[in-house]
Amino acid sequence: MNDPLSRIIATELQARPEQVLSAIRLLDEGNTVPFIARYRKEVTGGLDDTQLRQLETRLGYLRELEERRQSILKSIEEQGKLTDALAASISGTMSKTELEDLYLPYKPKRRTRGQIAIEAGLEPLADSLWQNPQQEPELAAVAFIDADKGVADTKAALDGARYILMERFAEDAGLLAKVRHYLWKNAHLVARVVEGKEEEGAKFRDYFDHHEPIAQVPSHRALAMFRGRNEGILQLSLNADPQFEEPPRESQGEQIIIDHLALRLNNAPADSWRRAVVNWTWRIKVLLHLETELMGTIREQAEEEAIKVFARNMHDLLMAAPAGMRATMGLDPGLRTGVKVAVVDNTGKLVGTDTVYPHTGQAAKAAAAVAALCIKHNVELVAIGNGTASRETERFYLELQKQFPNVKAQKVIVSEAGASVYSASELAALEFPNLDVTLRGAVSIARRLQDPLAELVKIDPKSIGVGQYQHDVSQSQLAKKLDAVVEDCVNAVGVDLNTASVPLLTRVAGLSRMMAQNIVNWRDENGRFNNRDQLLKVSRLGPKAFEQCAGFLRINHGDNPLDASTVHPETYPVVERILAATEQALQDLMGNPTALRNLKASDFTNEKFGVPTVTDIIKELEKPGRDPRPEFKTATFADGVETMNDLTPGMILEGSVTNVTNFGAFVDIGVHQDGLVHISSLADKFVDDPHTVVKAGDIVKVKVMEVDLQRKRIALTMRLDEQPGEAAPRRNSGSTPPANNARPQQNRNQQNRGNPRSSTPAGNSAMSDALAAALKKR
Repeated sequence: MNDPLSRIIATELQARPEQVLSAIRLLDEGNTVPFIARYRKEVTGGLDDTQLRQLETRLGYLRELEERRQSILKSIEEQGKLTDALAASISGTMSKTELEDLYLPYKPKRRTRGQIAIEAGLEPLADSLWQNPQQEPELAAVAFIDADKGVADTKAALDGARYILMERFAEDAGLLAKVRHYLWKNAHLVARVVEGKEEEGAKFRDYFDHHEPIAQVPSHRALAMFRGRNEGILQLSLNADPQFEEPPRESQGEQIIIDHLALRLNNAPADSWRRAVVNWTWRIKVLLHLETELMGTIREQAEEEAIKVFARNMHDLLMAAPAGMRATMGLDPGLRTGVKVAVVDNTGKLVGTDTVYPHTGQAAKAAAAVAALCIKHNVELVAIGNGTASRETERFYLELQKQFPNVKAQKVIVSEAGASVYSASELAALEFPNLDVTLRGAVSIARRLQDPLAELVKIDPKSIGVGQYQHDVSQSQLAKKLDAVVEDCVNAVGVDLNTASVPLLTRVAGLSRMMAQNIVNWRDENGRFNNRDQLLKVSRLGPKAFEQCAGFLRINHGDNPLDASTVHPETYPVVERILAATEQALQDLMGNPTALRNLKASDFTNEKFGVPTVTDIIKELEKPGRDPRPEFKTATFADGVETMNDLTPGMILEGSVTNVTNFGAFVDIGVHQDGLVHISSLADKFVDDPHTVVKAGDIVKVKVMEVDLQRKRIALTMRLDEQPGEAAPRRNSGSTPPANNARPQQNRNQQNRGNPRSSTPAGNSAMSDALAAALKKR
């Protein structure tokens, strides 16, 4: 079964079938994606973690499809209706939608009007009138009147005959495919405000009278409209014939039905009745069925795209530059409730806490207390949460440094998203059972500056705030995707076996939560690990788990220097051959690019480990334990710019990218409300995907284009020569709702490539998108 699946997936991944087949085999044997990507390159031909994740997802879909296919074949066969042609069609489709279309006529269902009409003996009347339109319908129906069967008169007979044909045609897989194709290419999604909901749903007003081609609706707008519908503000429908200002007498959908059935309508006596059958089929069955299906398709695609965006943002947040394990103070700002203070040492251990009230008339006392903690614990960094009172707390710390020159610690504004979730979690309670819940958040803020990855893995990924529509998408799919991202990031960086927490160890390839807990328990009972082989002494951690996890776990200053690297224990013999060839000790060879540069990987291969693995080993020996994360940098917020009221168009500010979407990037400029850089304002060149220009955590320079205090929106640009009110280029197809919901432009992307500037003001363009994205608030 895997062979045809591997060919399908190989085509989609642009890989060789044998690569995919090998990867499938490895996955089925219980190997993890990080392990396969790094340590089984020979087997898969070098498929990377991204390709392997795609393969894993697609394999699941195709296997579900195959399981459903067999179930459908069995069901139809049990009904005695499975023909060779039908079996071939069912076996040949690779689409769940098409598969369900083929099954539709045979799917057990409630008694329909058509079935009732068949039971009443009206099927011969339906077939006769459809095939021989020269009959007079009323006269032909007389013979089928039977009160005992519920057919009281000719009208009841003719209606019943219509239902029979209508349901038969609406279950024609070929017809459904044609109409579906037409609607996807031509229909518009229409959104209108529910009467009387205008004021209540003001945030959705861009969609009060909105329509655009269904196939071109970007994910953020689709999710915004579905949210509006769920909140009872918007009504959504499908306009099958958007080319007409008024609904036509005969829809194009009806014409497709007529053509598919090879129906000729002239002036025969039964033609009016036959036309009514087509009309009923279209309006009552096909259109309603496909409208529901296509709405579901739009939502599914929007969710899939949104989840991809969330995953990219999560990856960038987790892979943000660590400030390093230096003594750090965390300040969780608050006005009336005070600023919570926590100090952690250069191992992340909590060494001091306090709560101070600098914003309620006790600034001097607060400054003295914070300064004392800084001096006592040699604090090098101060992490200030970016929530309420963040800028006020930052100003307080700057004043404190003037009063206490010995306080040299560098201040950094840190995202506190999810800190409150962590502080109230069972994990935080276990870690700090005697610490007030409010102070736990300050600990998290301090630690996430030291090492964002190690701290953020303690928080449910969905609570970290990686997108505007997290709660509108499938929570199970979102969780699965984000968990995969966390796993990939943790294993890309590696984990210190002697300091890692249970949540961090749980994300290591091959380790379950119980194994992670057992590792910590072993560490508590026996002291630090001195070599990787000691992992096999941990309860429930067997050879398979060891194989998967060992290469991602680091032991610094242990028995074997290789244990601090990405070199897997199974390849230590390869290193021994390299040492023999170079005639150097391991300590002398590691970190010595001169001695390693002239080595040929092919000289050290064997039947198990080929050139890719040996090449990786040599690279690791050159820079052992290298952290793939970037160098630590911070944004410097402008003095005197602390709230939206302080912003004026034309200001150039520095900020930190918090989220990247398909229509632009959100940037924290220190005013408690992120601004939006629309995709058209990210660069002086055409930008197809914002993720190619910026990523979460980037430090960027932006110019303020427009400020809307009432709706709490800030339009920014990274094209610093752009002037407020100046026309901005529109470079992204379907990325901005039409102003006042005029008819959407067609082929906008092609128009924009030839016309670098349009008449749409830059600020308005960005602001419209900000509404569509339901700009997140802190």
